[in-house]
Amino acid sequence: MNSVKFFLIIAMLFLSSIFVITTVVRYENKISKLETIIDTLNQEIECNNSMLDFNNKYQEELEHQLDSLQKRYRIFNTEPGNDFIDIMNAIMQVESSGNADAYNKSEDAVGILQIRQCMVDDINRIQKRKNKNIFYTYDDRWCVNKSSEMFEIFCKYYGLETGEQIARCWNGGPRGINNPYTLGYWNKVELELEESYASR
Repeated sequence: MNSVKFFLIIAMLFLSSIFVITTVVRYENKISKLETIIDTLNQEIECNNSMLDFNNKYQEELEHQLDSLQKRYRIFNTEPGNDFIDIMNAIMQVESSGNADAYNKSEDAVGILQIRQCMVDDINRIQKRKNKNIFYTYDDRWCVNKSSEMFEIFCKYYGLETGEQIARCWNGGPRGINNPYTLGYWNKVELELEESYASR
């Protein structure tokens, strides 16, 4: 009788241990699945956050470009302003044939106005002297609007008014008007202006 009881106790303990082990394994599997689901959700959240950051930056860039265009329209919607835009457009044609992706490796001249790094440095010095909070990076040379802004800052700061002054100084620096080498560049810009006016 005692042996039967002992056997039953052993059997119950054995079955209980199997039940406990089975239950633990099931819970571990469930926990593992839950952890996998949580990891997937975290990855999706990180991806969504990255997309949100990208969309915010893209929206800010679009708003900046819109503000720039509106500002340029207000400033240059006059006769002298229209002339300035015509000159800038002619220089864009001479510099890059109007191609915003143009790149001259030998001079590291970039974008629609073929801006070099030294020009960006000069523009930032001008901005600092004028106590402005807007500064430019070398990558901004690829952006048409920011290139146009740098062009305007350069011309205003150095007091360039005529087409010849603007073209020759853009080509040869602030004293380019006195450099005979820049005369050929001005001739190209002048020809672009004449063709532009003739087509109207």
